[in-house]
Amino acid sequence: MWLVPKQIETLWTLFTAPVVWAAHFLVCYIGAAIYCAKPEIVGLSFSAVRAGIAAATVIALSLIALSAWLAWRQWGFGTDDPPHDDPTRRDRTLFQGFATLLLSGLSFIAVIFTAMPALFLTECIR
Repeated sequence: MWLVPKQIETLWTLFTAPVVWAAHFLVCYIGAAIYCAKPEIVGLSFSAVRAGIAAATVIALSLIALSAWLAWRQWGFGTDDPPHDDPTRRDRTLFQGFATLLLSGLSFIAVIFTAMPALFLTECIR
């Protein structure tokens, strides 16, 4: 694919998925807290807040899936099994790709669990 560089070898790729999850968590819970505390300031219905959480969830899951795909690619599409513990540049790259893939999976599940209350709650309890 021409949009993706051949090799991404920075440590920041390791933190991409957890940072996306943390941003999603803050958007969802701060948005819901502001709405539930002062709904007249926001001027939206709770359904609109739920739709916003759904949109933020879709965006976050898409970014995490992209991160996982890049990590899988960096890992060599799973052709080499762990452990990648030799002191070589290739093994460090494979380890980083594998660790990023695992963090992406964990972050994907965390985003789903963060958004779950929006499925079950229908209004703010005061």
